[in-house]
Amino acid sequence: MGFGAYGMWGLFPAFFPLLKPAGAVEILAHRMVWTLVFMLGLLALTGRLARLRGIPARTWLMAAAASVLIAVNWGTYIYAVNSDHVVEAALGYFINPLLSVLLGVVVLRERLRRWQLVALLVALSAVVVLTVAYGRPPFIALTLACSFGLYGLVKKTIRLDPRTSLTAEGIVVAPLAVGYLVWLQVSGESTFTTHGAGHALLLVTAGVVTALPLLLFGGAAQRVPLVTIGMLQYLTPVLQLCWGLLVVHETMPASRWAGFVIIWVALAIFTADAVVTARRSARSRSAPALATSSIVP
Repeated sequence: MGFGAYGMWGLFPAFFPLLKPAGAVEILAHRMVWTLVFMLGLLALTGRLARLRGIPARTWLMAAAASVLIAVNWGTYIYAVNSDHVVEAALGYFINPLLSVLLGVVVLRERLRRWQLVALLVALSAVVVLTVAYGRPPFIALTLACSFGLYGLVKKTIRLDPRTSLTAEGIVVAPLAVGYLVWLQVSGESTFTTHGAGHALLLVTAGVVTALPLLLFGGAAQRVPLVTIGMLQYLTPVLQLCWGLLVVHETMPASRWAGFVIIWVALAIFTADAVVTARRSARSRSAPALATSSIVP
């Protein structure tokens, strides 16, 4: 499930260009609408549709915040992929784990371990190098990392199972998405009905393509240790980077490679610290159990 989720996310650059000539905002609107349709059907089939009626007002507000953040993330990613900025999009998802740690420290007042601090400082130097290399800050990468990091922070506080939460987020944003699609249709700028049944079917499929890896991820998160999930998440930007370089043939001068290498050094420090900390925690939990078992005849 973990490989399936991160593998599908890593291959998203192969899917969204198929939706042209639809623009990024039209694709985003279709993605929101058809993801909601898919999730409502899934909740109905699993008998969980009634849970939506019991969601309190505060949770709906949290779902609204989450829906805005994921809309920014989805829209930015679609734009990046369809405008040949796949490599910069991959950079955003390399940065994301480090930014999540920073958000935990700033917002949740979590303690920052020494090697986490080192990893963050190394990552900051990478952003400086990439800013010089691009001639501007890597806005796409930073927007993707910030929006998804904040989305994860909000999701951490929503007391809903992943399926109900994703559906609630879709309900909040659906009126805007549907309104935009209706406006496109009325103004004659919609591609949904003017570029054949195949194009329309692909736009509808965006809902399934969006929801399926999220469901796989939810299943993996419940069954796989957090450290393993943390390692698996690097599969997505690696696949995206390979697609950008080998398929789309985006330019990658030495200065940008330098920035990516520094990011990978930061991630190596971050991951090694996470693995060591997890092993220490596991040993500390097993020690009392071993002591107790030695007493029992």
